[in-house]
Amino acid sequence: MRVAAELAIEGEVLVDGAVQPAVVTVVAGRVADVLAAGTPVEAAQRVVLAADEVLLPGLVDSHVHVNEPGRTAWEGFATATRAAAAGGVTTIVDMPLNSIPATTDVAALQAKRRAAAGQCHVDVAFWGGAVPASLGRLVELHEAGVQGFKCFLVDSGVPEFPPLSWEQLDAALAEVAAFDGLMVVHAEDAEVLAEAPGCAGPSYASFVASRPAEAEQAAVTGLLLAAGRHDTRVHVLHLSSAAAVPRLRRARRAGIRVSVETCPHYLTLSADRIADGRTEFKCCPPIRDTANQDRLWDALAEGVIDCVVSDHSPSTPDLKRLDTGDFDAAWGGIASVQLGLPAMWTAARARGVPLTDVVRWMSEAPAAVAGLPQKGAIAPGNDADLVVFARDEAFVVDPARLQHRHPLTPYAGQELTGAVRRVWLGGQTVVAGGEPVGPPTGRLLRRQP
Repeated sequence: MRVAAELAIEGEVLVDGAVQPAVVTVVAGRVADVLAAGTPVEAAQRVVLAADEVLLPGLVDSHVHVNEPGRTAWEGFATATRAAAAGGVTTIVDMPLNSIPATTDVAALQAKRRAAAGQCHVDVAFWGGAVPASLGRLVELHEAGVQGFKCFLVDSGVPEFPPLSWEQLDAALAEVAAFDGLMVVHAEDAEVLAEAPGCAGPSYASFVASRPAEAEQAAVTGLLLAAGRHDTRVHVLHLSSAAAVPRLRRARRAGIRVSVETCPHYLTLSADRIADGRTEFKCCPPIRDTANQDRLWDALAEGVIDCVVSDHSPSTPDLKRLDTGDFDAAWGGIASVQLGLPAMWTAARARGVPLTDVVRWMSEAPAAVAGLPQKGAIAPGNDADLVVFARDEAFVVDPARLQHRHPLTPYAGQELTGAVRRVWLGGQTVVAGGEPVGPPTGRLLRRQP
């Protein structure tokens, strides 16, 4: 009996944690089946992968700052999602800052959704924000469909999104626990940062010293204690310091419901090779040294760190202070949503880490953290978000080919391995020949009950 489908893709497929020959069929925007290679299929469109290609599930990037409305000059939905698609990312979760208004109430969420409507080249979900003024009303955002709540324990960098004190964090965790929501936390301790030495102009070593690992350790420790008191689900954002890993390991063993992310820049770039004045490398917390990086890779392999996401945080070039190289004054953020997969695969392959692990960290795991059950794997019933990846194709990063609004990147000029050649979103082609194509067809997602 021949199987009928709208789309059939045959070749090497990453399915059930392994790369194997298969035929993937798509009907009505969903994966209909994953069949043995050679199974007869009647399809309106049939694609046979080249020998150097593998079919991956679309990546899920749960940490993207789109900034629209209000700071669309920094980044917007059209440009951010084109960049995501070109990088094999088919779902992003938008952070509640640095847009104006920040997504800290239902009216702001509605404004964000209106701004995004009709512009998105990938699917987009939304985090809500937990700031002092929104405490006591978080359930309203939860019921409006956000995936969870972002908070800071230190200055966020923008006045519309103030941090929580430790007492306010405790109240927020109790509030979120009442409806079994998720709190995602920028975990640096304000008191530790206040006591750290100041950042001296263009010195990268001085910048790192101003954001010491102890700030992450203290914040993670306090967060875990509070989460345990209330049995709240918490997620540690952009972990840069491996010194916090033992505390996280013990917490997980003790039953604390904590998940952890890190970012490609912490795993692929090193403080040892960042020259003074190179503010395109500034992010908070900072990129640390090679020994720390090795320990982050170990924590990923162990499963203490769950996922790898971009923390795509662009700004206008003037805010990066490239003219002065002043790390203290420069905006802290790295724009890399388009480059995460090749950057990670290049580093992983050099370490002997298989592609299956990289994709699990960048697709299945963030989908699980963000509560997106139809994303993250090629499986019957899931959204047909699919990526053709040429894992041996090398290229040199040319900022002019990047799709985000301001093509500034610390990866400029680097040779990376692994090229995204084609992407389907819900069974429709959104990238062909490595370039975004067609009108924006991405959906605006809501948290599923």
